[in-house]
Amino acid sequence: MAAIRTTCPYCGVGCGVAATVTGEREVTIKGDAAHPANGGRLCSKGTNLGETVRLTGRLLHPMIGDRRAGWDEALDLVARRFAETIAEHGPESVAFYGSGQLLTEDYYAFNKLMKGYIGAANIDTNSRLCMASAVAAHIRAFGEDAVPASYDDLDEADLIVLVGSNTAWCHPIVWQRIEAARAARGTKLVVIDPRRTETAEGADLHLPLRPGSDVALFTGLLAHLHAIDALDQTFLSDHVAVPTGFWDRLSDDPAATARLCDVTQADLSAFYTLFAATPRTVTLFSMGVNQSVQGTDKANAIINCHLATGRIGKPGAAPFSLTGQPNAMGGREVGGLANTLAAHMDFSAPNVDRVARFWGSDRVADRPGLKAVDMFRAVAEGRIKAIWIAGTNPAVSMPDAGRVRAALAKCPFVVVSDVIADTDTTRFAHIRLPAAAWSEKNGTVTNSERRISRQRPFFPLPGEARPDWWIVAEVARRMGHGAAFAWETPAAIFREHAALTAFENGGQRKLDLSDWADLSDADYDALEPVRWGGARLFADGRFPTADGRARLLEIVQSPLDRHNGILNTGRYRDQWHTMTRTGLSPRLSQHRREPLLEIHPEDALANGLREGDLARVTTPQGTSLFRVAVTDAQRRHEYFVPMHWTDRMSSGGRTGLLTDDAVDPVSGQPGFKLTAATVEKVATDWRGFLLCRDDIALPPDCLWATRITVPAGTLYELAGNGDPAALEACLPAGDRIQAEDRAQGTRRIGVIADGRLAAALLVTRTGILPQRDWLIAQLAQADVVPNVLAGRAPGAAVDRGAIVCLCFDVGVRTIVAAIAEQGLSDVAAIGKALGAGTNCGSCRPALAKLIAETEMLDAAE
Repeated sequence: MAAIRTTCPYCGVGCGVAATVTGEREVTIKGDAAHPANGGRLCSKGTNLGETVRLTGRLLHPMIGDRRAGWDEALDLVARRFAETIAEHGPESVAFYGSGQLLTEDYYAFNKLMKGYIGAANIDTNSRLCMASAVAAHIRAFGEDAVPASYDDLDEADLIVLVGSNTAWCHPIVWQRIEAARAARGTKLVVIDPRRTETAEGADLHLPLRPGSDVALFTGLLAHLHAIDALDQTFLSDHVAVPTGFWDRLSDDPAATARLCDVTQADLSAFYTLFAATPRTVTLFSMGVNQSVQGTDKANAIINCHLATGRIGKPGAAPFSLTGQPNAMGGREVGGLANTLAAHMDFSAPNVDRVARFWGSDRVADRPGLKAVDMFRAVAEGRIKAIWIAGTNPAVSMPDAGRVRAALAKCPFVVVSDVIADTDTTRFAHIRLPAAAWSEKNGTVTNSERRISRQRPFFPLPGEARPDWWIVAEVARRMGHGAAFAWETPAAIFREHAALTAFENGGQRKLDLSDWADLSDADYDALEPVRWGGARLFADGRFPTADGRARLLEIVQSPLDRHNGILNTGRYRDQWHTMTRTGLSPRLSQHRREPLLEIHPEDALANGLREGDLARVTTPQGTSLFRVAVTDAQRRHEYFVPMHWTDRMSSGGRTGLLTDDAVDPVSGQPGFKLTAATVEKVATDWRGFLLCRDDIALPPDCLWATRITVPAGTLYELAGNGDPAALEACLPAGDRIQAEDRAQGTRRIGVIADGRLAAALLVTRTGILPQRDWLIAQLAQADVVPNVLAGRAPGAAVDRGAIVCLCFDVGVRTIVAAIAEQGLSDVAAIGKALGAGTNCGSCRPALAKLIAETEMLDAAE
């Protein structure tokens, strides 16, 4: 069967994927060599998409409460309850909350129903949590949310600055382009991040700045550029509006800036000097900038430096926002955010009139709606009485998630359309609607460089699942708006969206898809990846503002609170959002099996913590448990935890319960990166693990129970107090073998069913537990090894260590041994010997670090 060309559903890089169906819900995934975003490369998550497309956990039928319903009954009820709520309480009493996982056509349908026919703007999206500050900064500086860069600029840059971005983990294919540029043209790399991430390890310069001090850093850079006469005065004069007295109010005091940012003056000066001397500079910024209560100012402080030096609209020179989700950009284009109307138009009277005439509606919303955090506050306060959540898990991902859960629990009517039946959010739903998943979706997405790509299905819709746009259209028809939602295909929606971007545009907005407004269905099906706005925006120096000029913004660093402990949050390399998809993959579950609290060695010592302990993290919002990882990559008194784990996956690791819901006053984006926190050790009487061939619910009565998908089964890491014998009730039926060491409080039980290992439970109070990998492999074996309860193969045990290279399943001990025994001196040599680092490349910074550490040990000897 021929490969289907589609697009990866993870980050905003927008990689092309070639999917070849090999059986029922079986597919081989490769990178699409013809796609310009990735040229055939895929990261670990994209490479392993084939492990996530089965029907495990899928929602396959409409559900009203716990009862299966037909589509007509469910849709009629949704339409009736929304219509009744609007009739009784007004259009502001209902809301939609969407996702960057939606396709552009899905987003368009949701936005048109809410803003065009319900008449309110209460539609927002989890994209608010990742890039709303970049949107606001673009609008303030350029007059429109238009990203002025492309991936080609990375190939042509002489300096790349990464701000608040662990690119090697979060955007690995972009990272590969950066690596290629460094190898090909000697491009310099500066990483600005409080943490010494794997991205920062190999940088030419790493500035581990104090969290929240980015505005001071870049305002200081702008002052320095002005002081040394390094501005592009011609570009400023011709293309930029500068407030009167702007330059006089800047303070060029590198020593004060270094103190505030808590970096050395030498490193700060080195960065300033390098930036000033390098016209071809691309500054990429991501969640470390956006997820802040001063995120918009941070982004504008970066953009100011590019505008002032004319480093925009030119090869290898641009500020570049890296989006977190696959279609965050597409959602922005159609108006999926509460503060935009549609097609990059705001709520000015002429725009409202224009959209009303285009949509043929006299109900078009005339003012912004509630942004994500305010939306759920309004649910809690009873102002929003009906909410429809699509393709996202706010009970996990929103800040102060405990308050979000309480709000959903009291909301009179909650609809959730999703692909997964049981999530932390669907548990609050009155109605669950089965949506199409990635492998079944048909539409378009737009990536971080404005490139529109086709999402093509390669599996039929399972059960009664339906596309999101179809579900919205059916509800709209039942609410009396059928003529405006009479689409039969996603191509029809795309044509309407494209026509709206062009309608009475006249060059006012850069978003103009008029060239695609008349695509036939066949041309839409065959659409090649295309970047709107041409190869490079703003090359002519013209900006979509009233006077055609960009704007310099006066930005002032906000006061920084001093906390005894600061909690930072972020992503892991091989996981995605709340793990409803990546958590199904055995391979993707190996790199970081549990949610870890990363803490500096001195802070660990002060809190009585050691590697592998359990720690309780407490903030004013809540508390949760994490496994301890001690690392000097953290600054003192600063902690890092991942965002991914849910109540379905773990009794701990619930980061959303910890972060506060303070937001940027301009963008409404929450500040996930700077929450006051304390840590303390959690003592347990016993620890252990449970391995099962068949899935079970999380074991009860454990302080710590984390679920990990493994080949042929599920692994649960466990710890608790009291008598662990209660865990035996979780074991499946079968013949039992067991061993006990009373002196160490160790008990090991194996369950044999049909001649195979069905489960193994190993717990201890003071003893040592075996490595998991050998026992995991026994789940797939046809016979049971006699010494299975030993937890290792007969003879000498070989421990490969923690997995470093996911693509080739290579552990740290294997790599270190090969470096020492074979004299491997660079990453390429490791790749040749072991394969590690030769596929997605995400592990290459870790490989380089292992080489450096080995060389240091050899030198010390």
